[in-house]
Amino acid sequence: METVVSGIRPTGNLHLGNYFGAMKNFVKMQESNHCFFFIADYHSLTTHPTPEDLHGNVKNVLVEYLAAGIDPEKATIYIQSDVPEITELYLLLNMNAYLGELERCTSFKEKVRKQPENVNAGLLTYPTLMAADVIIHRAAKVPVGKDQAQNLEMMRTFARRFNRIYKVDYFPIPQAYNFGEALVKIPGLDGAGKMGKSEGEGNAVFLADSAEVIRKKVMRAVTDSGPTEMNQEKPEPIQNLFTLMEVVSTPDTVSFFDEAYNNCTVRYGDLKKQLAEDIISFTTPFREKILSLTEDTAYLRKVTSQGAEAARESAARTIREVREIIGFKTF
Repeated sequence: METVVSGIRPTGNLHLGNYFGAMKNFVKMQESNHCFFFIADYHSLTTHPTPEDLHGNVKNVLVEYLAAGIDPEKATIYIQSDVPEITELYLLLNMNAYLGELERCTSFKEKVRKQPENVNAGLLTYPTLMAADVIIHRAAKVPVGKDQAQNLEMMRTFARRFNRIYKVDYFPIPQAYNFGEALVKIPGLDGAGKMGKSEGEGNAVFLADSAEVIRKKVMRAVTDSGPTEMNQEKPEPIQNLFTLMEVVSTPDTVSFFDEAYNNCTVRYGDLKKQLAEDIISFTTPFREKILSLTEDTAYLRKVTSQGAEAARESAARTIREVREIIGFKTF
């Protein structure tokens, strides 16, 4: 059984894109791996140093992780700031991280462009903290998207560098976790690109959205004037609606509207109404769990306490051994 570590920032809610893109695979992953899932509240400060409701954001992510299927009896789920050993390893790794390599990181340069008024040290050393998050548990695997590929390589660099400097074979070199199947890419409702909160609230359908909100969002989805030729290729906005339908509707429903499109008889209003109801049917069990868990403070406290204890046990062992390797000793 391999150790796998993955985190999420407490800055947004789960939407269909998140769920089909990664979360569904995380649920499978916990069945055959030793998984650590953490809520990266320290990381969120690099872009939001004065959050309006950090605790509320953390709670939302925790609740939605659990509602989506993460099982605290099968995986360790914890809050990053509950494990102080992470910040100690972060500091130690920073001693062997070089300014030039940190400044060359694509993610750093992109953030500098987007938030020139808030180029802080935490932003610069984001890859070091990310490395500490993973190698604190001596993880073998880490799920990363294409946009995080460089940060994974930085983790590998820091792990190798520690081993080389201190002449040990201590940290495993983390590899990208292979889900064994292509991740489903869920398009947004704006007619172009993937589903995501950053593209605007109306672009994404969140697992916690009410039926009324979902209907309004779907009915506003971008369409065109309709097909003018038999069996013509679907333009991106229309294909996006069919892609959504393929993950939430029955095959018969998809076939019905596909045939109507190919025959130039499709009515987008009817298609959107059906799609909205199918999305509601899919998300309702998640929404009900989210509402129930949000009110169960005692259970959430138990989950985070249990997770922090397990994560700290793993992290403390690493820090104790790292200190010994470096040469810290008590008198």
